[in-house]
Amino acid sequence: MADTTFGPDGWTPDHLGTLAGKTFVITGANAGAGFQVARILLSKGAAVVMLNRSAQKSTGAIADMKQEFGPRAEVGFIRMDLAELASVRAAAEELLRTVPRINALICNAAIAQVPTRELTVDGFESQLGTNHYGHFVLGGMLFDRIEASMGRIVVVASLGYRMGLRTIQFDDMNWDKAYRANPAYSQSKLAQMMFAYELQDRVRAAGRKVGVYVCHPGASATSLISTSGGLLTRATWWLMSKTPLVQTAEKGAYPEVMCATQGGLDQRALHGPTGWMQTGGPVGKGTLEPYAHDKPVMTRLWERSEQETGFSWRL
Repeated sequence: MADTTFGPDGWTPDHLGTLAGKTFVITGANAGAGFQVARILLSKGAAVVMLNRSAQKSTGAIADMKQEFGPRAEVGFIRMDLAELASVRAAAEELLRTVPRINALICNAAIAQVPTRELTVDGFESQLGTNHYGHFVLGGMLFDRIEASMGRIVVVASLGYRMGLRTIQFDDMNWDKAYRANPAYSQSKLAQMMFAYELQDRVRAAGRKVGVYVCHPGASATSLISTSGGLLTRATWWLMSKTPLVQTAEKGAYPEVMCATQGGLDQRALHGPTGWMQTGGPVGKGTLEPYAHDKPVMTRLWERSEQETGFSWRL
C-alpha cells in the first residue's frame, strides 16, 4: 500500500528548502542515481563532495554540473575505490583534512550481479567487499565529523536483498563454494542493511547524535547493471529499461535525497518507491522484511566486519 505521508505524489524535491551551508558526501556520484542526487542537492544550494573511482568521469560530471548550476556551484571529488580498503582510508583522511562539515554521507555506490566470482585486493568477494566492507570503514572513519553537525548516514540498499538466502552465509561469505551472482549480490545488500540497523542500535545505546536511514531506488535506469552485470543480465535489463516498469535515474535518486534531508522519517524502515511491488510510484516508507534486522545476525555481522576489515568503530 502506497505511503501517503507526503501526499498522493509521495516525496519529491519540492519538499526541499534551501540547503545552503550544508555539505553532502556521496559515493559513486559521477553517473546514475548518485549523479542525480548530486544535481538535486546542488540545485538547492548545497555543497557536494563525490567519492568516485574514475577521475576522468568525475571531471566530466563536475563540468556538466557547473554548466547547469554555474561556475560557483560547490562540487568536487576525491578519488576512492570502495573495493580497496587502503583507498577508502586515504579518501576518508583527505575528506577529514579538507571538508570541515558533513551533513550526510550517502552510501550510494555499488556493483551488482558480477557474473563470475572475483576477489578484491583485500581478499573479499567483490560485491561484499565493495558494497558493504568499503562503506563500513568509510562510515566509521567519518562518523565523528558527521556527528559534529548532527548529520546522517544514508545506506542505499536494493530490493535484491529479498532474492538470496535472507541471512548472512557466515561459513562461506566469500562464496568459495558454488558462487552465484544474484545470491552473492543479495547478501552484499542485506549486509549493508544489517550494518545500518545495527548502527542505529549502537548509536542509540551510546547516546550519539547521528541519524541512520536505509533506502532503495526501486527499478531505476541507472548504470549499475550495465557496468558490472553479465551479458545476459545486461541485455535483459536493457530491454526492461525501455518499458514503463523502469523509472528514470532522477526518480531513483528521490529516496536518497529524502533520507539525507527530510525530518520526521522512521529509522527502522526501508524508504523508497511505494507503488507496484515497490519498483516505482510515490516515494515514502515501504515494506521492510523482518529478517533484515535479525538482531543476532546483525551483531555477528558487525563483529565479523570489524574483524575482516581490521577497523573498529568507536561508539
